[in-house]
Amino acid sequence: MILMKKIVLISAIAGFVIVGLVSSLLLSPNSLDAKTSMPVYEIDFTFYDVEKIQKSLNEHNVFMSTPSAITDHTIDQYCTFFDSTNTKRTVEYCTTTALLNSDGKTIGNLNMGGTTYNPIMALAIVDASPFLNSKADEVDIIFQTMIETLVCTCWEDRQPGGFESVSEWIDVAQEKYAESSQTTIKSEINGLDNKRLILEITSTGKSYLWTLIVLK
Repeated sequence: MILMKKIVLISAIAGFVIVGLVSSLLLSPNSLDAKTSMPVYEIDFTFYDVEKIQKSLNEHNVFMSTPSAITDHTIDQYCTFFDSTNTKRTVEYCTTTALLNSDGKTIGNLNMGGTTYNPIMALAIVDASPFLNSKADEVDIIFQTMIETLVCTCWEDRQPGGFESVSEWIDVAQEKYAESSQTTIKSEINGLDNKRLILEITSTGKSYLWTLIVLK
């Protein structure tokens, strides 16, 4: 519970956009693509895809707890996101799952939210301590699995943003963050299978929070 309260902090801080659209244009935090200003609940990825993610992560010694539904006021702490007009959005239904390493220690969470029937967003957060790259392997595995499961397996063919792989996108974000004086930076890719992918890194002072948000 304590870990997930940090999600609101991540979204609330104005980050430095290191990569913009697929064309790799640099954008300000408030100049996101207006085409997705309103969520569209399409039947695309579903809540059942958590089982696919879990199976894939198990093969890499990253484990997941049983998803828990959240329907009370604390939903803002788990499934809040900002749309393309930088307007804060919440969902009516949200599930959260703990991410665990091979020692059984919690390293983050994976949440999905939307209606009770279809999710519109998925969010994974990994807590890296004490260094920026302390959970580099886990971040790479979790984020790549999310994209391959919820978006497509077409990254290497499409190379959105000019990145040859998800790993390269993550590596560049880490390099930019290390060079930046910002507390939070954000990299966004739009248009891959009609999805928005938002990669965020923020410092809490004691650790670094890596976040990937997938939006329909």
